[in-house]
Amino acid sequence: MSVIISVENLVKVYGNEFPAVKNLNLNINKGEIIALLGPNGAGKTTLISTICGLASITSGTIKVNNLDVIKDYRKTREIIGLVPQELALEPFEKVMNAVRFSRRLFGKKDDNVYLDKLLTKLQLFEKKNNIIKSLSGGMKRRVMIAKALSHNPQILFLDEPTAGVDVELRKDMWNIIKELKAEGVTIILTTHYIEEAEMIADRIGIINKGELLLVEEKNKLIKRMSVKTLKIKLKKTLTQIPKKLNKYNLKLIDEGNSFHYFYNTSKEKTGITSLLYDMNEIGINLFDIQTEETSLEEIFVKIIKD
Repeated sequence: MSVIISVENLVKVYGNEFPAVKNLNLNINKGEIIALLGPNGAGKTTLISTICGLASITSGTIKVNNLDVIKDYRKTREIIGLVPQELALEPFEKVMNAVRFSRRLFGKKDDNVYLDKLLTKLQLFEKKNNIIKSLSGGMKRRVMIAKALSHNPQILFLDEPTAGVDVELRKDMWNIIKELKAEGVTIILTTHYIEEAEMIADRIGIINKGELLLVEEKNKLIKRMSVKTLKIKLKKTLTQIPKKLNKYNLKLIDEGNSFHYFYNTSKEKTGITSLLYDMNEIGINLFDIQTEETSLEEIFVKIIKD
């Protein structure tokens, strides 16, 4: 994959004392969906603002499509669309007029065919002549996306795009994002909904206190850090783990009616077969077995804590 955004040694300091971003390096590939995760104040929005040219850079360089965001500000801004966290819309303007105005800001000629297709994709076509004030919160969020895409950008930044949106609309948003990716748009997403990142992202970046802790393919990250839990329900209650089973580091739960066995699927041997064999040897009979796997949210929490 070719790199479309390159961030090198980025530092952003506010008020000559508060470092919002610390020596951050990040490459974003053309056509991918990358989710940036982190707690409030981690530096996600600051990073986006510097790439989009909305915040100055203290030191370091950012290139978009091999163009410097400072020296070639106009050219880089033309290929970027941004949907900010806040709903910044003119309440008494019609939907189509608001989207058309955003397109004109980039010096683009009117293209009603393209804008009609865009509004149709975002399920806004039937409301294109409605006043924005009359729309629901979810529809207003769609208008923000339409405005960001009005000038045919190659890159789309979505800063908490589903904040305040109900579950059904959130899933609609995911489908829209997947469609945009299929059309070749590079998407950078920040979200507090970990399931959102798990559902649609190709890669995950985790930011905390202005530092990029890791960037990794989602599936590889989950496989590398995931721990599976085997819950074994017993036919008879145990008061303690038998000595023969101590080597398995079992955790007795459910008042002695079950225990947990933790294992890593990336290892060649999980130890399950030998555990069951040893249980049978000492006469412990199982009633049921269930498995659970570490979620991306649990991995995220662990990385932030560590």
